[in-house]
Amino acid sequence: MDSYPAVEAHGLIGDLQTAALVAMDGTLDWFCAPRFDSPSVFGGLLDRHKGGYFKVSPEGVDYTSKQLYLPGTPILITRFLSADGVGELVDFMPIAGDQPTDRHRLVRMLRMVRGTMRFRIDCQPRFNYGRDPHEVDTYPEGYVFRSPALSLAASLVHYPETRPLEQGVLRKEGGMWTVTTLGEGEAGAVVLETGVSPDRPRTYTPCEVQELLEQTRDFWRRWLARSRYTGRWRESVHRSAITLKLMTYAPTGALVAAPTAGLPEQIGGQRNWDYRYTWIRDSSISVHALLALGFTDEAWQYMHWLDDRVREAREREVPLQCVYRVDGSPDLSEETLDHLEGYRGSAPVRIGNGAANQLQLDIYGEVLNALHEADCHGLQGTHEGWLNTAGTMDWLCDNWDQPEDGIWETRSGPQDFTYGRLMSWVGLDRAVRLAHRRGRPADTSRWVGTRNQIYDQIMARGFHPGRRAFVQHYTTDVLDASLLAMPYVGFVSPTDPMWRSTLRAMDAELVSDSLVYRYDPSASPDGLPGQESTFTMCTFWYVRALAQSGRLEDARLTFEKMLTYSTPLGLYSEEIAPTGEQTGNFPQAFSHLALISAAVELDRLLDPGARL
Repeated sequence: MDSYPAVEAHGLIGDLQTAALVAMDGTLDWFCAPRFDSPSVFGGLLDRHKGGYFKVSPEGVDYTSKQLYLPGTPILITRFLSADGVGELVDFMPIAGDQPTDRHRLVRMLRMVRGTMRFRIDCQPRFNYGRDPHEVDTYPEGYVFRSPALSLAASLVHYPETRPLEQGVLRKEGGMWTVTTLGEGEAGAVVLETGVSPDRPRTYTPCEVQELLEQTRDFWRRWLARSRYTGRWRESVHRSAITLKLMTYAPTGALVAAPTAGLPEQIGGQRNWDYRYTWIRDSSISVHALLALGFTDEAWQYMHWLDDRVREAREREVPLQCVYRVDGSPDLSEETLDHLEGYRGSAPVRIGNGAANQLQLDIYGEVLNALHEADCHGLQGTHEGWLNTAGTMDWLCDNWDQPEDGIWETRSGPQDFTYGRLMSWVGLDRAVRLAHRRGRPADTSRWVGTRNQIYDQIMARGFHPGRRAFVQHYTTDVLDASLLAMPYVGFVSPTDPMWRSTLRAMDAELVSDSLVYRYDPSASPDGLPGQESTFTMCTFWYVRALAQSGRLEDARLTFEKMLTYSTPLGLYSEEIAPTGEQTGNFPQAFSHLALISAAVELDRLLDPGARL
């Protein structure tokens, strides 16, 4: 299991329809095509032997490696440093556009900065999570790998000033490897291209490859230049914004929770979920982050995607689903890939996600909060959209007071989760405000009455007198970090004694050296064996709650500590283990959304006169 690189030893690249992970040793060990939620072509992250990989690394020399992004872009540079010289591997994906396509290109440029080094290029694709057979043909220009559902062309780019390849061998398993020696100033490249069925690989010239690099660089820098955030921690905020953009499916504007599947929350555990889908919650919360940074076009596109989901649910007369595919499809049937051993032996490997069938009442509040905030920024919805929203709120009035599965998607059975009630209150509160602000027709008297009923119930049953704290659900005394959102959504004043005692209880029980656990699974069984690590999103929510409660010094120190837990590239997974290791799917949208929210709020409160 030592052959698996650490989760945090990866960089993310993408083309706004799919993405890939590249490890610090030059191994591309995760890539799905043609979409984020498509089967993997390279899946070595989940099985080093059966998953497939594409490795470019020095051979026959001891070396160390480091990674960085080309500033203002997701163009990844992996540097190999040895006594013989310094080489650089530049990985990027040209933008695929805003129309769905099977054609995706992944460029790997190798160049020698100083000295001379020998490199091995080893490409071993395994289609459909390693389940589909494939054939491979070799040509002077490169290779073509053909499976029943997808073809992959690998074009070798020949640089005139670079010595020819020393050796090329076709492996019996259907892969290829080649060896080359580069001297100072010499370079080479490989261009992978999916979704085509060529007679032979396309010929790419060095000038074409350089042009693709410059076009990709310029796209990302133009996009980032639209940000109007000038506050503290700008570099971290902008890296999070780029990461979120990378996880956005451009044809629909849907944001995936993570580009990976099956990475465990605990090594050897069973909490190994597929996050390559779009959660209503994530997309709604992303509207706040995008508007705070000035990315109104992206926020508007998310709103259209959300509006379509609300409309479809109303037409089908079913509750709003908590998670969908990036194209809006509700089919996320969950299955296990028993032929894969899982990351460091963490089986089962799951694809699909059974949480799609759960009832999660908090999503209604997140949707309405996003609609309300977008409206405050001048992004007004349509008449049809309002009718669907009003109908959804009428449904919520009828259904808010029932057990549900909650934000953490527990599999131990429905409960009366306080957070679900809290966000139901938010949904109705924001709907009332929208109706009054825009003069839209609605049964607001009913909405107000239900909103007030929810408020009274939370205060009567959600606050545990013995714990002096708001608790996870009505029949427990377990604390839950999701309730850190209470003052942020305006349900309770950050100076209210009930809130301050809740925050003190969380300080004592859920916080470990600034890192925050979601809850204690041993005290509140969630239907799965094992423990979990601290939850990155909750730590950033804790920062925000501290700041809003007037504990600015604590908030700032906690935030600064949290920055030390990021990867060298500024990325965060879902959770952080007690050792500081990143665990869970990577990178995680919720983590980066929460970082932006915490940074914006903390910066504002540290300098009340500042304006974003």
